Amino acid sequence: MSPLELDFDSCYRAVSARDARFDGRFYTAVTTTRIYCRPICPARTPASRNVRFYRHAASAEAAGFRPCKRCRPELSPGDPGWDVRGDLVGRALRLIDDGAADEHGGVTGLAKRLHITERHLHRLFVAELGVGPLAVARTKRLLLAKQLLTETGLPVTEVAFAAGFGSVRQFNATMRETYGFTPSELRATAGPRASDAALRLRLHRREPYDVEGVFAFLAARAIPGLEVATPTSYARSVPGGTITLTPRQDHIALDVVVDDTRHLARVVARCRRLLDLDADPGAITEILGTTSLAPLVEARPGLRVPGTFDGFELAVRAVVGQQISVAGARTLLGRIVARAPGDLFPTPAELLDTDLTGLGLTNRRVATLKHLAARMADGQIDLDGGQEPAEAVAALLAVPGIGPWTASYIALRALRDPDAWPVGDLVLKKRMACLGIPDDHIERWRPWRAYAALHLWSSS
Repeated sequence: MSPLELDFDSCYRAVSARDARFDGRFYTAVTTTRIYCRPICPARTPASRNVRFYRHAASAEAAGFRPCKRCRPELSPGDPGWDVRGDLVGRALRLIDDGAADEHGGVTGLAKRLHITERHLHRLFVAELGVGPLAVARTKRLLLAKQLLTETGLPVTEVAFAAGFGSVRQFNATMRETYGFTPSELRATAGPRASDAALRLRLHRREPYDVEGVFAFLAARAIPGLEVATPTSYARSVPGGTITLTPRQDHIALDVVVDDTRHLARVVARCRRLLDLDADPGAITEILGTTSLAPLVEARPGLRVPGTFDGFELAVRAVVGQQISVAGARTLLGRIVARAPGDLFPTPAELLDTDLTGLGLTNRRVATLKHLAARMADGQIDLDGGQEPAEAVAALLAVPGIGPWTASYIALRALRDPDAWPVGDLVLKKRMACLGIPDDHIERWRPWRAYAALHLWSSS
């Protein structure tokens, strides 16, 4: 299915079969009920004459449809096509997920971060999705609020601010206008939920999903004093509190304990990227499964590329980890966290002011970290979605001490480039040699070379 156009017959076949591969890729709107659903909705398949298809939930809502209470569109995994493209609309959607449109400046600030005019951004969104970025941001807020009202015991007032609304009045009015009911009315019909003290959300994923591989990868690289990870859970400090991710049968449970829930949308989006929940294993297998990697793909069909909670943190990890073991890098990173102010990973500005001598880092490595922090602090490098991936990689390569391997590793995990390949990686070379795979096969793994790298790193 084209990333730009929806083929009616293909979509209708997917809906009729309740094909989970298409969950999050489009939404089905039913003209007789004015409800829109996920392709996997268990409700009776509507007649084709009563169906419309939309690429984004915001497009369906703009056309006057309300989300289904049965299949709950707010639980859909994200559309992986935007990460593959990495274009302006894809990066804007990532920033909206991250809460950028809810911050001071709104859509104007979002456009500024992407270095385009607000008018041009609106034009791109309308061409791709049929609605502007403001409508997309509003739908994101509403769907997060709907999930919070349904799954948690947060008071309605806290739900409003956690979802990104500026006031309770705005929240009530927007939900009534768009969905036809108030937050209190939705909660009254939502059924059993968690206690008032709990803030637990379900993060749905595409199957198959290699839980063991993802959590083992994170556990091996957990930074002392910042993260606690095991093969069955991952926890870390975040501004104002902690988060814990625990795998369940068909989803990941996210437990959030924070003083201020206003940045909850950002926490959710970053956890999804950290665990690579929106990847399309079918599309990846379709390419890699026909190459010399076929035995590895067959053994681990749900393998993922773990991302990062913060782009700068990942860049520092990559620099510190140059030419040393994973365990050695963990030790040094733990010392950096202990030396920096607070209990969190330092921001670029904080790292600039932190004395890194006496931690076991070479003078050259310290200089590289300071150069990197300075360029990220002044906006020359943006690793959280604002910068075009190739441009970000070029900016990274201009930092003294960052070479092709480091830049490509950052692209692989922070920029979410599915085709990033760690150039010159010795482990990859050894694994390929052991498996008898020649270098010219690397080109055959496009556009999923990042996943090819993880398959090779994970092979024994």
